[in-house]
Amino acid sequence: MGVDGVQAFKIPESVLVVIHTPALEVLLLSRADWPDHWQSVTGSKDFPEESFHDAAVREVAEETGINALAPGHALLDWQYENEYEIWPRWRHRYADGVVRNRERVFGLCVPAGTPVVLSAREHSAARWLPWADAAQACFSRTNAQMCRELPARVAALSQSQHR
Repeated sequence: MGVDGVQAFKIPESVLVVIHTPALEVLLLSRADWPDHWQSVTGSKDFPEESFHDAAVREVAEETGINALAPGHALLDWQYENEYEIWPRWRHRYADGVVRNRERVFGLCVPAGTPVVLSAREHSAARWLPWADAAQACFSRTNAQMCRELPARVAALSQSQHR
């Protein structure tokens, strides 16, 4: 329930944050409510005016304990959005008639060995995998696709920084 006992529905705008190291190892989390379903950090905006950037920073902190804005970390908006049908098992979290979600994708490069502190309410395990293995392990096709694109996105960023 939200404020004043009114049902607080999820906003159908979310972020997907692919957390990775410079060596392209990707952090995947196992959902507490759906064991053995691995994913990157993901979550909805808390309020309509919240920017996707702010939602990404907040979700990373809530789910992993990582400060996305800390020195040595690089949070990048990949300027890419997925739109997909919300799975029937999750639709009760949204207002009646809401069946699609818009997901903004970010990458977060962190140093190898960055500690992860899970939110036990949301996740039961974490693991770092090479990008190709991470793509295979993701249960979400959009998350898997973003893991597959990681090497090209990092290479493109590197090239643009050397111009």
